[in-house]
Amino acid sequence: MLSIADTPAMLFLGLMSGTSADGIDAALVSFERNMPQVLATRSHAWPADLRNRMLALAQTETTLDLDVFGRLDTEIGNCFADAALGLLEQSGTAASSVVAIGSHGQTVRHRPTGEFPFTLQLGDPSVIAERCRIDVVADFRRADIAAGGQGAPLLPALHAMLLRTPGRTRAVLNLGGIANITVLAADGDVRGFDTGPANGLLDAWCQRQLGEPFDRDGVFAGSGQLLPGLLEGLLADPYFALPPPKSTGREYFHLGWLAERAPVATLKPADVQATLLELTARSVANAVAQHAPGADKVLVCGGGVHNARLMQRLEELLAPHSLCSTAEHGIDPDFLEATAFAWLARQRLLKLPGNLPAVTGARGPRVLGAIYSAPDAGAS
Repeated sequence: MLSIADTPAMLFLGLMSGTSADGIDAALVSFERNMPQVLATRSHAWPADLRNRMLALAQTETTLDLDVFGRLDTEIGNCFADAALGLLEQSGTAASSVVAIGSHGQTVRHRPTGEFPFTLQLGDPSVIAERCRIDVVADFRRADIAAGGQGAPLLPALHAMLLRTPGRTRAVLNLGGIANITVLAADGDVRGFDTGPANGLLDAWCQRQLGEPFDRDGVFAGSGQLLPGLLEGLLADPYFALPPPKSTGREYFHLGWLAERAPVATLKPADVQATLLELTARSVANAVAQHAPGADKVLVCGGGVHNARLMQRLEELLAPHSLCSTAEHGIDPDFLEATAFAWLARQRLLKLPGNLPAVTGARGPRVLGAIYSAPDAGAS
């Protein structure tokens, strides 16, 4: 293993694919005095067939053939390796100069509560280490769950490092497949939790109705009318009233969940999309009003930042809070999560905690992730 002390450049590579599974984000990150500096980024598309199989697995309750499961783990691992190798080539970076890759993997099930809580991410880290010839840190969430936590969200610690303003309360909103907020309180406290669905439901409904993977700029939603009865029924789901710590995923908020609560097949598709967009905006606004009423700004990252209709609706509902992209604070909203997993890999090698117990509910700080060593130099 290449130690941090051996590498003045302190280069790490982060890989992230969220609940939307809209692609693998890769970030090459340099660290100086613990602060990350993003040097290069790249988005790697999932093969359509593989993405469809991943999404089906993430929201099915049927028993899965273990051979199918094992193949998916390897296929996903190879795609993560492709993303890392593509970024190294694009940036002209030698694998030997990278200390480690932090790979989140693809979440296919997240059950942080119950008698036997667990979380499961696919994407064999050994495949990534073998192909990239770089040590890989992966499996970041299970140590927190073993300590009684939710295993999510894991980004608030980095949000605090990069976006805190002393003496002011701010909220950081990540609009991925699931929406989550981090509350950076003026007194230094950090809290965070998943507010509910974001791009996951919007993308899934758009794919079913239009054959498009996402609703560009929210045009599809903008062509429909809000259905107040449907919205009221969706917001009545018990998840929204749960106190934090809490986290969720596609295995809960999916089109089956929607169909159980309304006869959506009889409704105009655009009206359903408009209502799903309002569900995201309203649930986020409710969370901010309850848990960050004194926030002067809400800083937005994640793929949803590009949905103009959603951002407009959030701005209306969150007023007088100021809403802006993290880009206005020098943080690329598309690669903040990939940067976080580069940071988490570094935390693991330094044997430092990666979770915030106040956020996840874990019994205490925990070193997160397992190390998968690359082949020794010269190995065939």
